[in-house]
Amino acid sequence: MQTITETAQRVQLFNYEHWNSQLPELSSEYQGASPYPHIVLENFLHPDVLQECVKEFDKLNEGDGWINYVHYNENKAGLNNNDLLPATIKKTIHELNSPEFLEFLSALTGIEGLMKDDLLEGGGIHQSKRGGYLNIHADFTVHPHHRNWQRRVNVLVYLNNDWEEEWGGKLELWDTKMQACERKVLPIFNRCVIFNTDADSYHGHPEPTTCPEDKHRRSIALYYYTQEAQPFRRATHYMVRPGEGSKKFMVKLDNAMVAIYTEIKGMLGSNDKIVSKVLRFFSRKK
Repeated sequence: MQTITETAQRVQLFNYEHWNSQLPELSSEYQGASPYPHIVLENFLHPDVLQECVKEFDKLNEGDGWINYVHYNENKAGLNNNDLLPATIKKTIHELNSPEFLEFLSALTGIEGLMKDDLLEGGGIHQSKRGGYLNIHADFTVHPHHRNWQRRVNVLVYLNNDWEEEWGGKLELWDTKMQACERKVLPIFNRCVIFNTDADSYHGHPEPTTCPEDKHRRSIALYYYTQEAQPFRRATHYMVRPGEGSKKFMVKLDNAMVAIYTEIKGMLGSNDKIVSKVLRFFSRKK
């Protein structure tokens, strides 16, 4: 009997024939979506391969290369070191960065010239434990190590088997004026969310998860860029929701710290672990 690992090595990870045959409809849905271009796709990758990714995730030691993004506006961990990623997760990321997938993504989004990021800056794999959250924000707009790379598209693939709705963790998509949440997406296994990362593409999962202690909210997160002569430059920018006036000062302070760090990182190539420690210090009395 074949193991899941052996099966994962033989099957087609992303079914190009299936997804390309639907591109006209999917592209129209994506580009016409509100509050900004996006789409939610079910059964995105071959389930056997993704289950192997889950098994590999379970075996990872959080201390080995993980970056703890713990400050006022977020509480999660990430791993983007290619040398430390397990084989099937690495294979999955490689496929989603392949020329064939980039061609699919460009046709879906209508954005030509999309480029992968081999450094997996800010991406790779993410997980958050019980109580994890990510306040509503718009993503950083320029790659810190490629100053003419404009960030254009996010691809999130969720790895959460048997995720219960009452545990929360829904990805929220907010309108560009931060008046209302227009869509909530439960992070269930093999669901993919793809969306434009414009300066006002506000999103996040701001409510702390209530999953059991032995459960985690997990995803593969990949970001794509285009090369621009004069890209719009801004660090990750967090927002307060209506009714959260009491949080405004701390959110602004955290934004200022993130912006300073982003500039330093671009100039000096500093490590993401440094910013986590600095931001945690300034927000520990939140």
